[in-house]
Amino acid sequence: MTTAAEAPSLSTRAVWLTLIVVVLADAMDLMDATIANIAAPSIVKELGVGEGVIPWLGASYALALGSLLVLGGRAGDKFGQRRTFLVGLIGFIAGSALAGFSSSAGVLIAARVVQGAFGALLIPQGMAIMAATFPKPMLQKAFAVFAPMLGVFAVGGPVLGGILIDADLLGLGWRPIFLINIILGGFALILALRYLPSVPADRSTRIDLLGSVLLALALFGLLFGLVTGSSDGWNAVTIGSVIVGVLLLALFGWRQARAAEPLLPRSLLANRGFTSGLVVGLCVFASFSGLMYVISLFFQLGLGYTPTETSVNLIPLTLGIMIGSGVANALILKLGRRLVLIGMLTTVLGTGALLLFVLGSGVQVTWWQNLIATGLIGIAAGISFNSVFNTALGNLRPEEAGSASGSLSAIQQVANGMGSALVTTIFIGNLAGGAVTAMTTTLVVILAVAALCLLAVPLLPRTAVAIEE
Repeated sequence: MTTAAEAPSLSTRAVWLTLIVVVLADAMDLMDATIANIAAPSIVKELGVGEGVIPWLGASYALALGSLLVLGGRAGDKFGQRRTFLVGLIGFIAGSALAGFSSSAGVLIAARVVQGAFGALLIPQGMAIMAATFPKPMLQKAFAVFAPMLGVFAVGGPVLGGILIDADLLGLGWRPIFLINIILGGFALILALRYLPSVPADRSTRIDLLGSVLLALALFGLLFGLVTGSSDGWNAVTIGSVIVGVLLLALFGWRQARAAEPLLPRSLLANRGFTSGLVVGLCVFASFSGLMYVISLFFQLGLGYTPTETSVNLIPLTLGIMIGSGVANALILKLGRRLVLIGMLTTVLGTGALLLFVLGSGVQVTWWQNLIATGLIGIAAGISFNSVFNTALGNLRPEEAGSASGSLSAIQQVANGMGSALVTTIFIGNLAGGAVTAMTTTLVVILAVAALCLLAVPLLPRTAVAIEE
């Protein structure tokens, strides 16, 4: 690994321009991870396809990103982080253009996979380049700007998406939500080519390509079988897909036990606290990603909101995440895994409130009821997102922290993909009985998963590491 001392000395101007490049890259990822929530009904309507396509719009991106994220980090170490960043950025722009000009659902889903795959090359490099090349005082200032800027994009991205869809620019409908990445990414590419610093590559880094392929195929097999079986019925194809996915996952585990450079370090998997964190994190992120997706669908398909109205009504959820993150920052070292418990209990409270509001008011749920429920869910998400992972890192050795953080980030993306697909499938599968029935059934499932997460909390380490800004 390259240390900051070995990296080139950057001027203040170069530092800030590099930060702009990294922020733009992460902003595009943030927006594309959530934008399908807003656009899904419009996409289905314009392309003339069934609602069974909806789960794949978000899952295809998140699964490609999650299953390849650790591999992307290793590629940056081996081939150079600047080079890998540029390849990832160009590929992401190309995938965005393909998505924006898609003529069918199949092409759009394939484009989302391309976005996710190149995003896995792009996203790990930015923070690594900053850590290796920024002078320490400037690095602290950059981090102080980095998090709030991403918060702005997290809030503004869905709102911008809703506005773009309703504006119907040049008659393009939903397509500008992807095509805007050509502008943002093109600007980032121009700056990156000129200012992004180089970090010496470590050619000794070994990449487990076989393990990466096994993991990607296993996740696809499992998800394809579960989603298709739940929506279209269980048959030889769907059952066989699940069985193949399980077998490939077992092969992945076998490979990790024998590979010289496994994607998941063996010392981490032997740590009960860390593996418990992986399981809890998988449940937490899957639940929240699915919940956020179906709330957006309920707003549009049940309450009749336009994409803009939907995005505006999701602002309390995003602001809640930011508030919850602040709470986690302040209390994580003091409370440790108890903060995870608080986050999950708040999840139950917010989801339960939304369930009661939907049961009581049906499709006449008011804006203030949405504000209360989505605000609570957002606060719960902010607390849980930070506290679960930082608690999972609580009893690891310092030298294991980097690999552990990368593994947790990959799990987060995989969970986002699986959660959005599976929970959305439950919603759509019950939509024939009405939006209220679909929403209440989905919320009951989310509450059940949250209850399972609560049972696993005592297995986490008691203490946590500090949340880094």
